[in-house]
Amino acid sequence: MKRFAKLFAAIDQSTKTTVKVAALADYFSDAPEADKLWTVALFSGRRPKRAVTTTRLREWASEAADVPLWLFEESYAIVGDLAETISLVLPPNPTQDDRPLSHWIGALRQLRDMEEAERKAFVLDCWRVLGGTERFLFNKLITGGFRVGVSQKLMTRALAQATGKPEAELAHRLMGNWHPDEVNWHALIEAEDASADASRPYPFYLAYALEAEPETLGDPTDWRAEWKWDGIRGQLILRDGDYFVWSRGEELMTDRFPELARAIDHLPPGTVLDGELLVWIPGSDAPSSFNALQARIGRKTVPKKLLKDAPVVLHAYDLLEWQGQDIRDRPFAERRALLEVACADLPPEAAVRLSPQHAFDDWSALADLRLTARAAQAEGLMLKRADSPYLAGRKKGDWWKWKLDPLTIDAVMIYAQSGSGRRANLFTDFTFAVWNGNDLVPFTKAYSGLTDAEFRKITAWVRKNTEERYGPVRKVKPHHVFEIAFEGIQASPRHKSGVALRFPRMARWRHDKPLQEANTLDDLKEMLRIYG
Repeated sequence: MKRFAKLFAAIDQSTKTTVKVAALADYFSDAPEADKLWTVALFSGRRPKRAVTTTRLREWASEAADVPLWLFEESYAIVGDLAETISLVLPPNPTQDDRPLSHWIGALRQLRDMEEAERKAFVLDCWRVLGGTERFLFNKLITGGFRVGVSQKLMTRALAQATGKPEAELAHRLMGNWHPDEVNWHALIEAEDASADASRPYPFYLAYALEAEPETLGDPTDWRAEWKWDGIRGQLILRDGDYFVWSRGEELMTDRFPELARAIDHLPPGTVLDGELLVWIPGSDAPSSFNALQARIGRKTVPKKLLKDAPVVLHAYDLLEWQGQDIRDRPFAERRALLEVACADLPPEAAVRLSPQHAFDDWSALADLRLTARAAQAEGLMLKRADSPYLAGRKKGDWWKWKLDPLTIDAVMIYAQSGSGRRANLFTDFTFAVWNGNDLVPFTKAYSGLTDAEFRKITAWVRKNTEERYGPVRKVKPHHVFEIAFEGIQASPRHKSGVALRFPRMARWRHDKPLQEANTLDDLKEMLRIYG
């Protein structure tokens, strides 16, 4: 654990990419293989499940620290992180244990089979022999809240330095549904056939937002344009007579979209499509809103009625593998031509559609087309250079997303709640309302968009203007107006306002606008009529 704690400290205490990569590369060069494997797993979100409830941990920590539970709870509310609160409250001591990370992972996973008295004895003993960063990391692991500021790209760069293998190959190896219980370090990183897993997807190529005018991209004939759909980005993999569906977040979603199994009958094995999962009612000119897709996201199995009411198709816009051959290094125009061939005769039951491209002669014509995106249930346009390969991760230059300007509405802040982590001492999560006659009706929450200085300023105001408290939530005096930006609006019977917003955030603090000039519920309903 000491070696892992040293790595964590090096990463946590620096904002420089070069320092983080160097620390990771050193670790991957020298650590035991089991520790390296679990480190990659932890840094890519494959955490062991929580084996002890947070209620019990708080009780045991207050007992071990000899402080009243109410005082521990008050401390927790201020710190905002349970693992850190436990580390701060417990009596300090140096780490007296040299066992590796893999040992502690194994021990934590065995807790699930223990009686509560055994669990308590184990945890208290661990707190006695671990101190400093090691104790903090143990707490993070046992609460299931371990996270670290390391992107997949940064980790693959470090692995490339440590192993001498290409970054793109390593990124591909780390994709998919692998787990340290089912694979070892050699098979995952070093073996020549590591990419043979039939279900393994390719790393997604991500676009940057286009902030400048499109004319800065040069000759429009070098570019291809298509809708930026408002769905779930996914890969459909057809290999070895089976199909697999992966989200951009590396989540295997095959069981949630059984209609895509029909693609096996109409596309050859060794085909991997990149596209957007959308609810598309047969005969419709456009997909349904993202709200319709949400009914499918959280389900492991899909009932027949939902399959009928919310049928999903993959709108394919790129071809990554064809007839078993990885073709990502070919130009986009060539991949697109092959994709059009593959999708030319697909029947509706294949549940795969070719995402259309938009012809344009100049950038002004494309700008006019972009303004019609919401009518097509799209967020804007994707611009892709015709000669671009399909790369891994976010690369600037060849792919751009040219989104519509967000919808906005002015609203009144009526509730505030403190944040977590480094913002645990600030109020950062707010509830906003609009006028309905003389009443303020809550309609959305938002927690991003302000600067740290603005969060500190509004926090000081909230503390002086709290009218009531409901646990961690404070009701505040209606006074401040904020411009709320959002990507879409849908009807929602679950909300008092009758509407739900997509990706709400605070665009700006309207110091210039008095309370009475905030928008109304009728304004929201009119937006729902136009854009819903």
